[in-house]
Amino acid sequence: MPKRTEDRSPVPHTADSHDLIRVHGARENNLKDVSIEIPKRRLTVFTGVSGSGKSSLVFNTIAAESQRMINETYSAFVQGFMPTLARPEVDVLDGLTTAITVDQQRMGSDPRSTVGTATDANAMLRILFSRLGKPHIGPPSAYSFNTASVKASGAITVERGNKTKAQKATFQRTGGMCLRCEGRGNVSDIDLTQLYDDSKSLAEGAFTIPGWKSDSQWTVQVYAQSGFVDPDKPIREYTKKELRDFLYGEPVKVKVNGVNLTYEGLIPKIQKSFLSKDKEAMQPHIRAFVERAVTFTTCPECEGTRLSEGARSSKIERISIADACAMEIRDLAEWVRGLSEPSVAPLLAALQQTLDSFVEIGLGYLALDRPAGTLSGGEAQRVKMIRHLGSSLTDVTYVFDEPTIGLHPHDIQRMNDLLLRLRDKGNTVLVVEHKPETIAIADHVVDLGPGAGTAGGSVCFEGTVEGLRASGTITGRHFDDRSSLKETVRTPKDALEIRGASANNLRNVDVDIPLGVLTVITGVAGSGKSSLVHGSIPGDADVVSVDQSPIKGSRRSNPATYTGLLDPIRKAFAKANGVKPALFSANSEGACPTCNGAGVIYTDLAMMAGVASPCEDCEGKRFQASVLEYHLGGRDISEVLAMSVTEAEEFFGSGDAHTPAAHKILDRLVDVGLGYLSLGQPLTTLSGGERQRLKLATHMGDKGGVYVLDEPTTGLHLADVEQLLALLDRLVDSGKSVIVVEHHQAVMAHADWIIDLGPGAGHDGGGIVFEGTPAELVAARSTLTGEHLAEYVGA
Repeated sequence: MPKRTEDRSPVPHTADSHDLIRVHGARENNLKDVSIEIPKRRLTVFTGVSGSGKSSLVFNTIAAESQRMINETYSAFVQGFMPTLARPEVDVLDGLTTAITVDQQRMGSDPRSTVGTATDANAMLRILFSRLGKPHIGPPSAYSFNTASVKASGAITVERGNKTKAQKATFQRTGGMCLRCEGRGNVSDIDLTQLYDDSKSLAEGAFTIPGWKSDSQWTVQVYAQSGFVDPDKPIREYTKKELRDFLYGEPVKVKVNGVNLTYEGLIPKIQKSFLSKDKEAMQPHIRAFVERAVTFTTCPECEGTRLSEGARSSKIERISIADACAMEIRDLAEWVRGLSEPSVAPLLAALQQTLDSFVEIGLGYLALDRPAGTLSGGEAQRVKMIRHLGSSLTDVTYVFDEPTIGLHPHDIQRMNDLLLRLRDKGNTVLVVEHKPETIAIADHVVDLGPGAGTAGGSVCFEGTVEGLRASGTITGRHFDDRSSLKETVRTPKDALEIRGASANNLRNVDVDIPLGVLTVITGVAGSGKSSLVHGSIPGDADVVSVDQSPIKGSRRSNPATYTGLLDPIRKAFAKANGVKPALFSANSEGACPTCNGAGVIYTDLAMMAGVASPCEDCEGKRFQASVLEYHLGGRDISEVLAMSVTEAEEFFGSGDAHTPAAHKILDRLVDVGLGYLSLGQPLTTLSGGERQRLKLATHMGDKGGVYVLDEPTTGLHLADVEQLLALLDRLVDSGKSVIVVEHHQAVMAHADWIIDLGPGAGHDGGGIVFEGTPAELVAARSTLTGEHLAEYVGA
């Protein structure tokens, strides 16, 4: 390279002066005119109690505006195909760079989506096998379980000049999909006794499928009037032909009451109506029906690999693509490293880099054929990080939402190194985080609060970590908090026996989980904790399970509707005023007719961001004016929904509005630390930690002797962890047994009994490495968990 001879100018260039992201007057959600300056090319951590406004500032303001402005650089035609983003409520946003958001959203639970397809590792493997696999079976699509083999032949019309000529043409595409399971890896077997009562005829209401009523439901009428079966004959008396047409009939057009409809056999109809949908998104009674009526078993033809026999027969060094996808990624990385073929050297290098990124980020225990929907929130977030680790982009803003979720203390240091490496490449890294280990590495800290909800939304501190410690804010005061070990632990009343547990990577585990105490299941990520708790506890155990699956709800859903609180409130209003309960629902008869009970009018402006304006008729109250004339305890329904949980608890606890059923639910919401939420606040505005605690409050009303909680400290501030521990103690003291899967050392220290799995992840885990009290674990220091817990309590 030629030598540079010119000296740099002592005067800084104007372009170098743009080294801050400036936010002025941010009012998104609960933010109160927040104005801050965030240094670029530094690691900034945002702290504060759950619900203080961290996500509103980082995700809903900074990242959202960056994405919106990038979208605006495209033509109006292209913008028409993109999601429309509203401009955040903020006066000035200056100095933004391109933002890449890595959030905790679970990956889509499509049955065809796997870790390999989500990260492009599968795409590279397919190309590799199409080049080097012996015997050669076809192009990359021949190794894809999402591509079916197709053959077609027929006549095509070719135009030449003024003449047309018919020519015979054939078309063939080789795919790798297993035909039996259609690339899903499992086949469904439907229990016919759950679909109908064969002692009855269709006219007598034989169907037992939810929502299928004999007298009026169109679907049932299609079967009854199709002419294929006798509607007055009991199903058990059908001839072979009638039963075949009834269960497996091909789609045909039939006339029902003068309307043209499609008749289709019951089995394919059920498969299309129920089995093609995500089970988690179904209504509870529909999901219960599917779980009752359908059993899923591993496909006998492909043995769960999803691939055709041809794709499985093609191998590289005695390994097929199915074997490669079933390997743990760290083993697969070693296998790929051992391949030497100059003709595909760039491909091998790219694949190697992707697989090494998995190992580096602590996900080496996963396999590429792991369904994406089974990953935890923390695992999904780290999988999304992989595509950014080797990126050559600089001067980008990376936004992370609690990247340490689901990580054992042993793995947090590795995550910190990755965040620092992204910063050192010249990027701005913004992290929403509660763990002191990650806050400690920050160049700049922004602490929001002082409280949550309406009590938050202000910047309490900006500066260095040392400044935070001395600041006197809630985060500063609790930053160096360390729980101490209990002096005495509770004595178990009984034990929950698990024998021969072998789900996923568990190695024939036998363990007795003590009951009547607080038991913590711990171990590094991927050691088998969830497999033991969610996959191995006997089905007849009296268990209430609160997992990390996200709350599903639209902007019409709120804490009152989600917890079932609105039912007793509506009934109390109806009884006090002598009218129907439906009048007090904004989703039913009482809704304002102008905005349909939404409280706002949404105006779609095509490719421009839509506008939401308060409804002028109901002034955002969501109800008809006539409904607001009915009162309970001097308040109308809109005023009740505007109350905070704490206010409502007092309101429904005594006086004219005394409603024991509502008061009981409100008590549980206060117990989990959600007293500041308003009853009518849309679920879409709640933070991740708030949603999980709302779910916990709902399940606390379930009748069950054993509570299983999956990482309840997710999204909780250091100060809130104390409140959670007090709640767990109350549950145990009331006679419940509590089993917690957890990485937080404060919860481990507070346990009566610890079961530690490991010693490593994947095939290095799956065994019990310690059982006993926290004090015994600290004294022994025989496991990774023991070492970190001892360091935490200062032993």
